[in-house]
Amino acid sequence: MNSKRKSRSRAPHRPARHALGAVAAVAALGVALVGCGEKGSGTRDEGKSTTASTDTKVLWVGDSIAGAEAPALGAALKASGVAFKDSSSDGGGTIVDSGEKITRMISGDTWKQLAKDIESFRPTVVAYQLTTYDWGSAGRQRAAYEKLVDKAKRAGADVVLVPSPPIKIDGFYKQHEAQMRTAPGVAADVAGASGGAAVFLDASRVWGTDHAAKKALRAPDGIHNCQQGAAAFAQWFTGELGKRENFTPAPVDSWAQKTWTGDERYGKLRCAA
Repeated sequence: MNSKRKSRSRAPHRPARHALGAVAAVAALGVALVGCGEKGSGTRDEGKSTTASTDTKVLWVGDSIAGAEAPALGAALKASGVAFKDSSSDGGGTIVDSGEKITRMISGDTWKQLAKDIESFRPTVVAYQLTTYDWGSAGRQRAAYEKLVDKAKRAGADVVLVPSPPIKIDGFYKQHEAQMRTAPGVAADVAGASGGAAVFLDASRVWGTDHAAKKALRAPDGIHNCQQGAAAFAQWFTGELGKRENFTPAPVDSWAQKTWTGDERYGKLRCAA
C-alpha cells in the first residue's frame, strides 16, 4: 500500500484549462488564507516545525486521491510539529472488501501494510480518507470501518475518517456509484458510535459536492487535485486536527509555497507548471 507503488493505477484523463499556474495558485491561496486571519511568520525550511513539537503522529491512509493531498498535508503537519507518514496507495488503499476480487486483493494489502505501519510508526492518529474503491454493501463498509477503529484503539491511536472529494464518475466508477455514495454516511455512523475513539470530518466544507465546481479544485482528470487543492485541504484538515489533538497549526505561509509543490505526481496529473 506504499504510496510509491503503482499497481492498478489508472491512466490520466483528458487535460483541462487551469486559471493559475501551480506556484501562483498556491501563493494566491496562501495570501487569501492569511487575509482571512492566518498570520504569516516568514519563510522556513520545509519539513521543519515552525511551532513546538507535539506528541501527535499521523498515519495517512487512502488511495491515489489521498496521495495527491499528501505532499501538502505532510508539509502542513510537519510545520506544526506533528510527525507524518504517508501510507496512501496509488490504485488501491481501500480497507473494504466488497466481495469482488479487486477489492479483496486491495483491502488485503492495505490491512497488511496498516499492521506494519502501526508497529513501526506507532501513530497516535490513523487518518483514513474513504477511497474510490470503498465498494460493497453498507454492511461490508461498516464492518471495515469498525475493524479500523478497533485495531487503532488497541494500538492506542484515534481514528479520523474523511470522505473523498467529489469526483467525475466515469465508466470505471459508474457501476459502483451508488455504493460509493453510502460510504460517508456509514463512516459517520461508525464514528458516532465509537465512544470517542473515532471522528468523522466532513470535507465537503472544503470541496463542496460537485466535482466540476470551482470550489472542488479537481485536477484535469476530474478526480485528483493539483497543488492548490492539496494546500486547501491541508490547511483545513490541519486546523480541524489541531482542535482535537491540542496543537497549534503552523501559519499557512510557512509551508504552502515550499518544494512539495514540485512533487512529480502533479506533473503526471498534468497540473499547471
